[in-house]
This record gives sequence, C-alpha cells and structure tokens, in this order.
Amino acid sequence: MRTNPPARPPQNLSPEARAHLERMSARRQFIREAVSGTLIVALGGGLFALNDDLTREARAAERKDNKPRLPPGQRVLSALRPMGGAEGDPRRSQFRLKVYGEVEHPFDIDFKELLALPQTKQKCDVHCVTSWSVLDAEFSGVQLRALAERAKPKPAARHAIFEAAHGYSTNVRLEEALRPNVLVAHSLGGDPLPRTHGGPVRAVIPDLYFWKSAKWLTGIRFVTRDEPGYWETRGYHNHADPWNEERYA
Repeated sequence: MRTNPPARPPQNLSPEARAHLERMSARRQFIREAVSGTLIVALGGGLFALNDDLTREARAAERKDNKPRLPPGQRVLSALRPMGGAEGDPRRSQFRLKVYGEVEHPFDIDFKELLALPQTKQKCDVHCVTSWSVLDAEFSGVQLRALAERAKPKPAARHAIFEAAHGYSTNVRLEEALRPNVLVAHSLGGDPLPRTHGGPVRAVIPDLYFWKSAKWLTGIRFVTRDEPGYWETRGYHNHADPWNEERYA
C-alpha cells in the first residue's frame, strides 16, 4: 500500500512548536507500526523493533529437541541489540586467544590462525536475559570443540571459563560448551563482527542466555571446579537456561 510522505511543519513556526509537531508525527508513526504488529522500542540508546507476529509464530514452533522455539517470557526483536560492556580492542591484528587450564596442550592463536581453522557458519536464535530474542542470527567462526580437541582437556575438567576484555569472565558447563553450536565467532550476517557486538571475536552459546556468550574474547580456560563469573557473582543465575527462566539466582 502506498502511503503519503509526512507533512513538513510550516516554516514560520517557533523552534518549540516545530519540535512539538515533530514529536507528534513520530508518535503517529509509532501507532501505525503498533497497529501493523511491529513495535519500535528504545533500548540502550537505539531503536529496535519488537515484532508480535514473529513472537507468536516462534512461540507456536518447536525445536528439534521438542522445546518451544521461543523460551518463556521472551519477545522477538528485529535485530541483535548491542548490550554495552567495557569494549575490547577491535583490531584483528592485536587479537590473541589463549586456550589453557586443565589441558594437555595449552596454546594461543592470533586472528589469522583462527581463520585457518575449519570454519562453521550457522543460524541460531539468541535469547537475552532482558527478555528479547533474535531469530536466525547468522554467525561464522570456529567450533569451540575443535579448539578443545587441540588442547585436550584433562579428564578432571568440568567447566569452561570464557575470559574477555577488562577481566570479564563467565562460566559454562563443559558438556554444554562442547556442543556443536557453540562458536568462537568472528562474523555476523556475513560481515566482520562489529565492535559493539564483541568484535573482533566473541563466544556464541545459543542455548544459554546471551550474557554467557562473552564479547571481546581473550581466553578459554578449562577448570576442574566451577568459577562463577562477572554477572554470576552479581545475582544472575549460575547456569542460565532460558527455557527454565534461569535469569537470577
């Protein structure tokens, strides 16, 4: 359906009146979007579309493991939302990833070495603890289990600690960290991972709330005893299963 362009405010209005008319025009546009099933909401300084139609469809769909595609309490956003945090160095030339801890063969690699490893491209759903989800986000990178196969965790290893810029860390059970959909990702939607989303490299752990997918990744440390990380020691759930709504401790 063709729509008319928004009317321009008369040129002889005061700045205050002009600003008021512009706010009213924006409000009318918001109502039109709401009626069509798409709500635009301000999150973290940006505008993000909540799509009620996609939310209903995702709630009615099931995953291969028979879980509902959309975990309880979530609504679908149109695009991945930057969630802040102390940003790391975005230069690929400065990236190094350390894989160590309770392993037989600790090592570290730079960005070129990461790209030389077998690459995986996958679409996955992302679920944030703040109740938004994004469907079919496309990440490319290296499966964590490929790095683990090279490092060879010792039999006593039980958790993987994802370490990131400025001392951030988060803990993941080893059996979950080694699932085939867990990536050390360098691309989003076919483009280099933006700094605001953790570039040059981040973890992607789709089956847990997204704070477990550490941005600006610097290390993966295998440990025998659990080590709750930044958010886990500040009241967030230690495990973070979206389908059990494990948001807070």
